Amino acid sequence: MKGTLAIYRREMLSLWITPLAWVILVAFLLLQGISFYLLVQHFTNMTNLSIDSGPVQAYFGQSIFLVFSLLIICPALTMRLFAEERRSGNIEALMTLPVTPTAVVLGKYLATLSTYALMWLPTLLYIVILRKTGDVSWPVVGASYIGVFGVGAGYLAIGILMSAMSRSQLLAAILTVLVIFGLFMMGIGEYIFPPGIMRDVSSHVSVLRQMDDFSKGIVDLRRIVFDLSLTVLPLFLTVRVVDSWRQD
Repeated sequence: MKGTLAIYRREMLSLWITPLAWVILVAFLLLQGISFYLLVQHFTNMTNLSIDSGPVQAYFGQSIFLVFSLLIICPALTMRLFAEERRSGNIEALMTLPVTPTAVVLGKYLATLSTYALMWLPTLLYIVILRKTGDVSWPVVGASYIGVFGVGAGYLAIGILMSAMSRSQLLAAILTVLVIFGLFMMGIGEYIFPPGIMRDVSSHVSVLRQMDDFSKGIVDLRRIVFDLSLTVLPLFLTVRVVDSWRQD
């Protein structure tokens, strides 16, 4: 789409020439490093582990650090996308460019999603280390990263919507955290509600359940559809919000 690539390049440059992305990257890798270290310590003296109960499954499917990471990096990456431009007045100049609101939203979103994926890239070193000390199933690793990417894509889309609805980066970050945490708490309902529709809904939106499945190599199409829905709907609403600015 015309203008998307230009917006994408602009946002990638804006992210990586400022300390923001680097600070987020350091915080993210610190959390992941702590998680990996604790898992290695835990599994050091264990033997006869199956694929679905080994360190790879524990790292992606059972570590609370994954949820903490998403709660930190998704709001931090998206909070400035529109909120800062509206606060500084740069949004008016952006709206006068010959690009559609869809191109603006997609360009910003794809830049953020690319940054998110790049932040996960160094964690492949953990898998390489595990590979040198034991057997690692690469299909399971691939499914785990698909799960991480899908969840992150949805949460980043929520973040960009919150940023479009705010003039304050802090408010956008807080709103994003609240929505993500709300989805997390809805997922916890699968351990609380009795068997029935409420429990089924909670299980369907549960990030813990999704990552537990994907970390075992189970790629459930229903969860991929849910992640896509969680991505497309906020992006559609964001386009509508941005389009309303141009009409004003």
